[in-house]
Amino acid sequence: MTEVVLPAVAALSRRYLLDYPREAARLIEKMPAAQAAQLLARQPPNALVRVWQALTADAAAATLQALPAEQARTLLAETEPAAAAAALAQFDDGVRNRLLGSLDRQVAEELRELVDYPENVAGRMMDPRVTPLRMQITVGEALARLRGIKSRGLRELFVVDEQMKLVGRVEIQDLAVTDDATPLSQVMRRLLAVANDLDPREDFLERLQHKPITELPVVNIDGRFVGVIRQAALLAALEQETSLDVQLMVGASRDERALSPPGFAVARRLPWLQINLLTAFLAAAVVGLFEGTIARFTALAVLLPVVAGQSGNAGAQALAVTMRALALREVTVRHWPRIVGKEAIVGIANGVAVAATTALGVYLWSRSLGLVLVCALAMVISMLAAGLAGALVPVLLRRFGQDPALASSIILTTVTDIVGFASFLGIATLLAGLLQAAPG
Repeated sequence: MTEVVLPAVAALSRRYLLDYPREAARLIEKMPAAQAAQLLARQPPNALVRVWQALTADAAAATLQALPAEQARTLLAETEPAAAAAALAQFDDGVRNRLLGSLDRQVAEELRELVDYPENVAGRMMDPRVTPLRMQITVGEALARLRGIKSRGLRELFVVDEQMKLVGRVEIQDLAVTDDATPLSQVMRRLLAVANDLDPREDFLERLQHKPITELPVVNIDGRFVGVIRQAALLAALEQETSLDVQLMVGASRDERALSPPGFAVARRLPWLQINLLTAFLAAAVVGLFEGTIARFTALAVLLPVVAGQSGNAGAQALAVTMRALALREVTVRHWPRIVGKEAIVGIANGVAVAATTALGVYLWSRSLGLVLVCALAMVISMLAAGLAGALVPVLLRRFGQDPALASSIILTTVTDIVGFASFLGIATLLAGLLQAAPG
């Protein structure tokens, strides 16, 4: 049976939609999508557009899908692009492409550009299918809205004002224990963090390190709430950012992937390998300075990698801890005296402990107290230097405005090799008289 609408009632409805679109939108959001579409389908284009763009994105999308194709095209073409893009973002690619395909090419391209974000920005990582709550509603109305959401596992919802701008958040538990008549604004909490949809990933990830956030709201340049980055996406982004830092530490490019073309990988890696080769020659030159000592006591050549290897591992530990602290903003460049002091103590303590073990092994092998003394002293000195270098390299890079992950492993290896070789062979040269009993 066709519903009969009196001309006077239709005129009043049209006037209400034109004069009070936001109030009308709040009423329409409580209706089933089919009923809302039936109401809006009877309205002229100017009233239809005015109230539709005042709906929340999820309600706008549901209504759009239930409207006749001609009116859906009118809405997408005539409404504010930001509102149309927010509604289109609620659909999967197939439905979205079908809707865009029905529009004028220029309009479709404009909306597609608003929906499709560049790689590695907040908008690309967010889930745009969200259900915001209006600040003007009550807790009871919010709960009714919540029951209509099919998503499970939600801990909090986000609150918007009349212009769809993000103003706060509410936790599900607060809604459950509060009287239905209470205004939502009274249980609303402040936002812990917000990302702009075009913020680079590394920018907003840095801001989240010390905040207990499971969902990060995203707004556009006008402050309109456009989506949420879920906890799983945040954790995945943090893991990927950490892996990129590891690549940078060893001179691999941030944008290289496992299946990148060989030519691309060579172009990114080769400059750092050439630099590493230069530093290797520096370390070799240090060894060359003590060629005579090595020729006299060939046992030194056997034990040289032991000292260098241990100092390299100790330096890598200090480097990893310092880089993580800088990345998480636990420390800043101004904390360098405390960082260096701590690593000096750790280096000496570990050096003494490792030197004792090394001394025992060297004595059992060589029966030379002179060689034991050389190894023990060199081990303490080299591990102390490694700890200091591991702390200072990222701090100095940050101080001079560089990425602290930038090939820091290459720089550290150079320092630990040179100091390890110089201390071991230098002490051996000074104590040559004690090495006569050493093997070889």
